[in-house]
Amino acid sequence: MSLPIFRTKQIVSHSEESHGLKRCLSAWDLTFLGVGAIIGTGIFVLTGIAAATQAGPAIIISFILAGLACAFAALSYAELSAAVGGCGSAYGYSYAAFGELIAFIIGWDLLLEYGISVAAVANGWAGYFNNALTAIGFPLPDALTKAPSLGGIINLPAAAIILLLMGLLIFGVKHSAKANNIMVVVKLITISIFIGIAVFNVHPANWDPFMPFGWFQTLPDGKTTGVLAGASLVFFAYVGFDAVSTAAEEAKDPQRDLPFGIVTSLIFCTVIYIIVAGLLTGVVNYKDLNVSSPVAHALTLMGYNWGAALISTGVIAGLTTVMLVLYYGLTRIIFAMSRDGLLSPYFNKVNEQTQTPVRVIIICGIIMALVAGFVPLGELAELVNIGTLAAFVLVCLGVIVLRITQPDLPRPFRAAFGPLFPILGMLSCGGLMAFLPVITWLRFVVWLIMGLVIYFLYSIKHSQLAESVE
Repeated sequence: MSLPIFRTKQIVSHSEESHGLKRCLSAWDLTFLGVGAIIGTGIFVLTGIAAATQAGPAIIISFILAGLACAFAALSYAELSAAVGGCGSAYGYSYAAFGELIAFIIGWDLLLEYGISVAAVANGWAGYFNNALTAIGFPLPDALTKAPSLGGIINLPAAAIILLLMGLLIFGVKHSAKANNIMVVVKLITISIFIGIAVFNVHPANWDPFMPFGWFQTLPDGKTTGVLAGASLVFFAYVGFDAVSTAAEEAKDPQRDLPFGIVTSLIFCTVIYIIVAGLLTGVVNYKDLNVSSPVAHALTLMGYNWGAALISTGVIAGLTTVMLVLYYGLTRIIFAMSRDGLLSPYFNKVNEQTQTPVRVIIICGIIMALVAGFVPLGELAELVNIGTLAAFVLVCLGVIVLRITQPDLPRPFRAAFGPLFPILGMLSCGGLMAFLPVITWLRFVVWLIMGLVIYFLYSIKHSQLAESVE
């Protein structure tokens, strides 16, 4: 008889599952959730940094490589989201494929990934917000825009935006989705403005040399450069699509809508990234893009100050949607882990009026607001990729495992060409992990050890599967 930690959850269809969350999200709501999370930090910040320091104009190839890795993983996500009941995240999928222990590890990792991402993006949002206030003559003092270690008291805008999003999520997911849709439209308009201006100002000489840093090299200080290192960095720009899958329990028709939302949002955003990256490195020299607002900076260098102002508005909206979707995904993963007994049952209560997990939303909001306000997170957003990549590898592996162990499981969506795409997903995502800095691996191991302590002291004794064995 196998131990509880190696038992898997019974796989049920979404329609058979009973829970307290309200099904109210359409296929296009899910698509906009994906676009809201994907188009943000990557296009507005990481594109310039990666081009200037790691890939040069070949950042286009970096985006293509990262996009391909995500595409293979997305097809696996789509197959599992259509077939597997429960929380539609890598946590839920690994639970069905591998059992409780691996599921806890992935879920625990996703908590770090999503939580740090929200706080880090909030810091970037605060910088753009203060720049906008400065432009109209009302700058905030440094004491209210910097963490104590940087000479300030608190990064007030960063903490405030998270608390504002907390209130929005408490009010209800459908209202949050509507707000997200509006902000997605705003930032797509601003991106269209950049494309419309840049396409007539391209200077092919800026693309020479096209690959100044080569494919990959490790510098004496331990940092990495090259197209492959750039791909492992800009991969952060794609993490939003897996947040779509966390909405499985609130989708109207998850077996049809989740694959549509995941694949459609990823394809659309990949095309946008490639176009913007190509134009950005074509209108100015890549060496001038190592700034926190490369798109707006490029327009300023070209003399389009009004365009830079509009782009900044789009950045504020874009980063807001990134935080909203990642915050949403974080709370739903905690809710699912609590419901499965891996975390305290205190976290799986749903408010009767709003039909949302208010307790989890408030606790996560307060913690992330404190972190964003008092800790300068800077590069942490670039270091969460290892958790995402590890989750993607397991999701791809999960597709193969379930095809072998449960070949008769209904699969409304099935990735084509047998195990080819899942295998390519494992290889490509695993390869990108290899190009991440050593410090990323160290953080991953430390967080993992903390989670295992919690699992063996609490979760293994209180999980639903352990109780069923008893």
